[in-house]
Amino acid sequence: MTQDELKQATARAAVEYVPAGIIGVGTGSTANYFIDELARIKGRIDGAVASSEATAQRLKSHGIPVLDLNSAGELAVYVDGADEITEHMHMIKGGGGALTREKIVAACSRKFVCIADGTKLVGMLGKFPLPVEVIPMAQSHVARQLVKLGGQPVLRQGFTTDNGNVILDVHGLKIMNPVELESEINQITGVVTNGLFARRPADVLLLGTGEGVKMLTGD
Repeated sequence: MTQDELKQATARAAVEYVPAGIIGVGTGSTANYFIDELARIKGRIDGAVASSEATAQRLKSHGIPVLDLNSAGELAVYVDGADEITEHMHMIKGGGGALTREKIVAACSRKFVCIADGTKLVGMLGKFPLPVEVIPMAQSHVARQLVKLGGQPVLRQGFTTDNGNVILDVHGLKIMNPVELESEINQITGVVTNGLFARRPADVLLLGTGEGVKMLTGD
């Protein structure tokens, strides 16, 4: 199976985790496959909370109501992909630049279902550059602090987040303790948040493999 076919298979499997009511939907190529599958059962749900403007537009194109998170309250489930994920369900996310809104929606959801192809499962996070969303005026200050942590921050050129901020992609990190590093980076003045999803990890991983979709949990 191709990588796209694996993504589509995991998206199809994720539909089984969709309850009645309102759900959270992530951002990126794998999440897009999920939205397309969600459209087939859209009568089952009342609507969705989108983690980005791009996701909101795709949901609306399928006739799925997009709701404001402040009105929706706690969500039963959040479905999204990952750039990297470990067997402990810790992730790096933000390759598409929606990390802050993704983290907010994940925090408001009782269950986080991650959908990914087999290439995303790693033994240690850090080969994929860690995105950090930064207030523009703090870009240089934050970059200097990230260098002190052993990273090599690179400004994502020509990109502005849905929140009006910039992203520093941090290369060269070997992330031994993602929970600790997530908190440490978030304490840097000027950081909005970073792409480590370790304090609120995934609950379920649906992993697309050549032998089919495997379900893993962090237990």
